[in-house]
Amino acid sequence: MQLTIRSWLAAALFLGAAEAVTAQHLETLFYIVDKEACVQSFRANISSIDIVAPQTYQLDEHGILWGSVDQRVLDLAAKHKVKVMPLVVNQGFDQPSFHRLLLDSAARRRGIDAMIDACRKHGYVGMQFDFENIHVTDKDIFTDFYRQTARAFHKQGLAISIAVVPRVSDEVGPTSYHKWIFEYWRGAYDYKALAEAGDFISLMTYDQHTFRTTPGPVAGMPWMEQVVAFVMKDVPAKKISLGIPFYSYHWQPSYQDSQAHAWGEGLDWIEAMGLAERFGASWTWDPRQQVYFVTYENEGLNEFLYLEDARSFTAKWEFAKKLGVRGISVWRLGHEDPVVWEFLKKERE
Repeated sequence: MQLTIRSWLAAALFLGAAEAVTAQHLETLFYIVDKEACVQSFRANISSIDIVAPQTYQLDEHGILWGSVDQRVLDLAAKHKVKVMPLVVNQGFDQPSFHRLLLDSAARRRGIDAMIDACRKHGYVGMQFDFENIHVTDKDIFTDFYRQTARAFHKQGLAISIAVVPRVSDEVGPTSYHKWIFEYWRGAYDYKALAEAGDFISLMTYDQHTFRTTPGPVAGMPWMEQVVAFVMKDVPAKKISLGIPFYSYHWQPSYQDSQAHAWGEGLDWIEAMGLAERFGASWTWDPRQQVYFVTYENEGLNEFLYLEDARSFTAKWEFAKKLGVRGISVWRLGHEDPVVWEFLKKERE
């Protein structure tokens, strides 16, 4: 399988990528967290990165902001003229706490002032909202908070963007899982209003399947197409940064809290490749989903693994180019198939 992927990528890179669309620069935003693998990937591949987005700041119910960005990241970004746009998240993605913040006008103002101060102090181009696990009934007040923040940021010459959980329609869906995820995760984002207020939205077109679901791709192409088609009814392409995952996913049997069940976990590319090799599993390319997958037996029980690698990344990159969107938002540095960078360097030549 290793040879198959590398042979395919070599053809795409060095024979001109016959299927490629018209050349176009996509703005590349890459997320990082406070892990050494993120810093080292950023250092090694900085020439392919336009914006680095560290997930480092948290905002609590009182509007108190805390966090910091690794000084090495700031120094590298300044040297290479890479924009820094940190994420600000609701503490622990805690829903009740965030609800209290939204209802407290003084706390909201305090948080906005703190975000602006952080941008001024550290030279950030702006910030990205990454507030998640918001109840659907808070949709309007959350939108109002974003509008308020965007006005304040723009007045100071700062950029603002928002990461949004994707959905394919405004209908809840057929199962209790669909109802739960719509009510607590997907339904609170007014894509049109958020795009109008800020500079762009990072559409988190990943986590299609997770530890809470049946096995499947992290970001299958048919699902991504449905999400984008729904969002682009109200949001212009120039305001969309398409989410792309660098991580893979593995499902296996588990026993926790006195109960047996299936369990999934995210893996980086090296871990995923090593796991398949350990069990002598052969990868299969799914032409519809545009990902590799494998199923193998571990002591008589099936395990499932869906891989995000250079080939699946390239398919998503070309999809973004065809859409004519602003760029891509990738979660996250340190997870990736290293061959991705060969492709991106070629694209930016």
